[in-house]
Amino acid sequence: MTRVPNDRQLRFRDLYARTRDDVLRFAKRRVHPSHAEDVVAEVYLVAWRRLEDAPRLAGPQRAWLFGIARRCLLNAYRADGRRAALAVRLAAAGEVAHAVAADHDGVHQRIDLARAWRRLGAEDQEVLALTVFDDLTSTEAAQVLGITPPAYRVRLMRARRRLRQHLDHPAQPTDDIADPAPTARAGGAIAPRAKETTP
Repeated sequence: MTRVPNDRQLRFRDLYARTRDDVLRFAKRRVHPSHAEDVVAEVYLVAWRRLEDAPRLAGPQRAWLFGIARRCLLNAYRADGRRAALAVRLAAAGEVAHAVAADHDGVHQRIDLARAWRRLGAEDQEVLALTVFDDLTSTEAAQVLGITPPAYRVRLMRARRRLRQHLDHPAQPTDDIADPAPTARAGGAIAPRAKETTP
């Protein structure tokens, strides 16, 4: 006899179907692609257990799931005895060029944006990525990071300013780190950069 899904199961299936690709992209920017599926599985296990806490609207749902994913990754970092910061990898240099060009017309035509991105600290990368890659509002991005929207906007302003500085003053080839965001030995996660104190 076929078992009919209950309302909770149906709600979870709908959530999963609508958000899985976004959560996978979020994970792939923060861990080696071979580990991204494991992160996604952990995220939805937590989401199933906490389904009653899930927002009803699509935008806040994505932010809620991204927040779960980020905490899963940070917990893995802590378990490995590493610092709790995540660097965001780029799928392609053009990804940065497209995102930054919206704010700084023509910048991508004269500067190596991928190199400038790698020179950012992990927290600046995270803040920028939530807005330009993950397409979250300030309120949603703040929810992911567990801070207030005004604090997020301050961090975003500072991260944009630092990115502009790197674009305006590119590193000399001899000064640039050959592999500025190496993968960590355990788990394939991106190694964190030095933490900066921000609101």
